[in-house]
Amino acid sequence: MLKINQLGKAYGDFRALRSVTLEARSGEVFGLLGANGAGKTTLLRTLATLLSPTSGSASVNGFDIVRQSRQVRANIGLVSGGMGLHDRLTGRETLRYFASLYGLSGARTEERIETLTRQLDLSDLLDIRAGGFSTGMKQKIVVARALIHDPPVLLLDEAASGLDVLARRTLLDLVAALRSQERLIVYSTHVMSEVEELCDRLAVISGGEVLKVGTVNELVQDSGERNLERAFFQLLSEQKAAGQAVTRG
Repeated sequence: MLKINQLGKAYGDFRALRSVTLEARSGEVFGLLGANGAGKTTLLRTLATLLSPTSGSASVNGFDIVRQSRQVRANIGLVSGGMGLHDRLTGRETLRYFASLYGLSGARTEERIETLTRQLDLSDLLDIRAGGFSTGMKQKIVVARALIHDPPVLLLDEAASGLDVLARRTLLDLVAALRSQERLIVYSTHVMSEVEELCDRLAVISGGEVLKVGTVNELVQDSGERNLERAFFQLLSEQKAAGQAVTRG
């Protein structure tokens, strides 16, 4: 479903991604855990074909992100923190507009809206303008917009960032409800509790590098620590020590 091989992204001398290699499969929520600036957003934007890699390769649902970018975009839904809605459009009008961008027929569009309304409890949002939505209500439509074409891969880039406690709970419940054997959800965050609640497996990322991949239990057990937060900081400490050793060498 998702294969990444030695993927790199550089801006001049700055390397935002350093030879990232990962695989994730349908049926799981795969977490990207890292501090702000770790490279998570760069990785997801590269996978979404919004950025071009400097080196390496990646495929999404079998399509190469460079050579088959149009097919990649047709196979993903992207939700990123701060994505907005047009205040004058209703929820239904927003979903119909984005369905048209993906080439859905009128009948298929209405079928998808009906399905998403059941899945995400959108009935109260479809026929009022987005300008009157709360943050949590907006997030529901943003997620529905990303899912309108029923993509097999959903990329969530710090999607809970800036949300209040109620809106954040809405988002986490939505992700749990969207878990499916036919879909891969990639969930990027710096919040440990979100990873612990949602993710089947995760990659710890720092400085554009993947430090460790596994389940929460595997990462905690391998570290010898008692929880994910302590295991995370141990990995960062080991990375820092390795970097200092190279510098001294």
